Amino acid sequence: MTPLCNKCNKKHTVFHRRYSGENLCRSCFMYSIEKKTLQTISKYSMLKFNQRIAVGVSGGKDSLALLHILKKISKRNNNDIIAITIDEGIEGYRNESLSIVKNFCKNEEILLRIFNYKDLFGSNMDEAITERPSNKLSACSICGTFRRRALDLASLSVDADILATAHNLDDYLQTFMINLFSGDVSRIGWMYPRPIEYSNGLKKIKPFVEIYESEIVFYAFHSRIEFQTDQCPYMDESIRSEFRSFFNDLEKIHPGIKYNCFNSMNKLSKIVKSVEKNEEVKNTCLNCGETSSNNICSVCTTIQLLDLRKKNFSN
Repeated sequence: MTPLCNKCNKKHTVFHRRYSGENLCRSCFMYSIEKKTLQTISKYSMLKFNQRIAVGVSGGKDSLALLHILKKISKRNNNDIIAITIDEGIEGYRNESLSIVKNFCKNEEILLRIFNYKDLFGSNMDEAITERPSNKLSACSICGTFRRRALDLASLSVDADILATAHNLDDYLQTFMINLFSGDVSRIGWMYPRPIEYSNGLKKIKPFVEIYESEIVFYAFHSRIEFQTDQCPYMDESIRSEFRSFFNDLEKIHPGIKYNCFNSMNKLSKIVKSVEKNEEVKNTCLNCGETSSNNICSVCTTIQLLDLRKKNFSN
């Protein structure tokens, strides 16, 4: 017989939270995710009243669930919500998600703006893959560099105060390990969840940073949110998939170990951030004028590499 929910003691369990031992009914589970999101927002001072929030929406379960929850919150805080979607230009993959996002925003009466790599950077992802100088420049590296800049530009173009993305706890762990293994220690300091205001006035937040990916999937499913399930065709070029499997395997044996890792990584990130703050030198890209740690930013460097390859190929 299915046990009763530990919270309300009235309805039958639909979700067992292994790391806490909780058995939750649908209503109590949904409430727990929304409450945790609010607690994270409060804990890291992510939002204030009367702000315009641009939500990065890909069409996946995380971003649509975040948009769904932030819309609920916006009614209480008098925040203005707008969805922004980045079309990378991946044939046979992005078309489905664009349709899903459009339908979701139409049904929820949320303003949607769509931007694409081709217009912003001169190449879409499919073209960039053929134009890159070698496979050492991975698809995920190109896409990540372009996506971050595209989201910034999109947010500023709609006069947003806040850019909200749906990175979850699993994403945080994987990114920490990628930065660690690549020797990019300074980026670890940038990962601390408390938002900082950039020179352009934009703040970036991650309200799902303390929630497991598996729980967001369950939340989206029980919220009856339609989302894209297909994986990006270029995802296997990144070591991220291997770290995802590594942490999932650990969690199966040691429930809650992801939370332990998150707390430890967060402490380390805060320490690195405090050290880097004293040594930080803010430069401006000589090419595009955006803030950069080098004379030429990563976006312009990537574009130059693709353009060089394109010119050589045409000759």
